[in-house]
Amino acid sequence: MPVFARQLLGIGRLPDDLRAEVEAREYLADYLAVTRQVSGITAQAGRSQRRPTGCHRAGQQAPRGFYDGRMTGHAFSPQERAAVYRVILERRDMRRFVPGSVVPDDVLKRVLYAAHAAPSVGLMQPWRFIRITDDALRRRIHALVDEERLLTAQALGPRAQEFLRLKVEGILDCAELLVVALCDGRDAYVFGRRTLPQMDLASVSCAIQNLWLSARSEGLGMGWVSLFDPQRLAALLSMPDDAEPVAILCLGPVPDFPDRPALELDGWAVARPLAEFVSENGWSPSAQPGRLPDRFGGVERNR
Repeated sequence: MPVFARQLLGIGRLPDDLRAEVEAREYLADYLAVTRQVSGITAQAGRSQRRPTGCHRAGQQAPRGFYDGRMTGHAFSPQERAAVYRVILERRDMRRFVPGSVVPDDVLKRVLYAAHAAPSVGLMQPWRFIRITDDALRRRIHALVDEERLLTAQALGPRAQEFLRLKVEGILDCAELLVVALCDGRDAYVFGRRTLPQMDLASVSCAIQNLWLSARSEGLGMGWVSLFDPQRLAALLSMPDDAEPVAILCLGPVPDFPDRPALELDGWAVARPLAEFVSENGWSPSAQPGRLPDRFGGVERNR
């Protein structure tokens, strides 16, 4: 593990028994199976199969489409890859939190560092993170969200009552409440945005995803709330005129992590398989790529 990564995680050095502990976890074999499907891993849990291939022996060029991370030395170990795919597969959009819980300062710092390490167009780093520590302000944000929840229900027509069963009490119960915003002065950044100005929003979304995944690795849940009027929330938080809030993030310990997305469990929607979203050499209204498995061991369920 690189020095900077150990510093970020607060680890002086990896304990000698860490690898053995990771390899002993029962989930590892299952997630390695998914990892093999997604990234061509041929390793078994706990050890790597290092059979030399013809390309290795003779220095031949690999055929088109061939991948073996060992050829370059840049691939993570099977255990590390399994951890990466596990956190992606087990991330959930959480709405229920443990009331009265806390997030330790060192953990909060780590997940915010992870968010700040996200890629951004032109390295503009357009994100701003506002930590809400005032209880009265938290209640005002909740009231703003609940008002928009009612307006959204009206717009949904026949599904209004079904939608109203989806509560937003996580804003009041979560250990940490963060508002993520687009920074002011964004028009000065043209690199990569002349024809696609929305790339600033794409960059902020990458930061939010980093925060989400790192939080899951720390055993914390996170929920992304988008039910609010951006102008009113911006005014409530005294943002500059050209800054824009894009997310209210509820962060903290949760009772459990469901094995399926909450909206599936609530009967609101069903996640669709990856095969419907991938095509080759052009747009396809119903993509059916032949080389991709229909399901990646539940990958498409991650919402």
